[in-house]
Amino acid sequence: MSDEKPVILVDADACPVKDEIYKVAERHGIDVLLVANSWMRIPREPFIRMEVVSDGFDAADDRIVELAGRHTIVVTTDILLAERALGAGAMAISAKGVPFTADSIGAQVAVRAIMADLRSGVANQTIGGPAPFTKADRSRFLQALDTMVRRLLRGA
Repeated sequence: MSDEKPVILVDADACPVKDEIYKVAERHGIDVLLVANSWMRIPREPFIRMEVVSDGFDAADDRIVELAGRHTIVVTTDILLAERALGAGAMAISAKGVPFTADSIGAQVAVRAIMADLRSGVANQTIGGPAPFTKADRSRFLQALDTMVRRLLRGA
């Protein structure tokens, strides 16, 4: 991937908004690269590509960060990957349409660590995971990604 051509990099293994990504990318004429640990079916469109990496720990994340730069948007639910992508100069957004920013990522990483500590410290009790993915989340993501792509294309 060229650092000069805008691209959406997708942490694809558990991404629930692939169709929305394709729609925004096609509308704006930019490429999409899905990075995953295993092959998955993707639309046969010239602007969509798939890269399968090893199933090693963080292999997909490492590849995404390797490709990330100032002309990329990273779509991920992984806060630590988002932090790394921001460090590489990319924009990052969650599947629920929440942008990760330099101002917010520190707090998001801290909350993640607290929640991990809470989960590991509770024996024989169930702590709920994230809220179910909703139609409103999908709509919010579509709008937020479109806004982020327009900002990327303007060079902001």
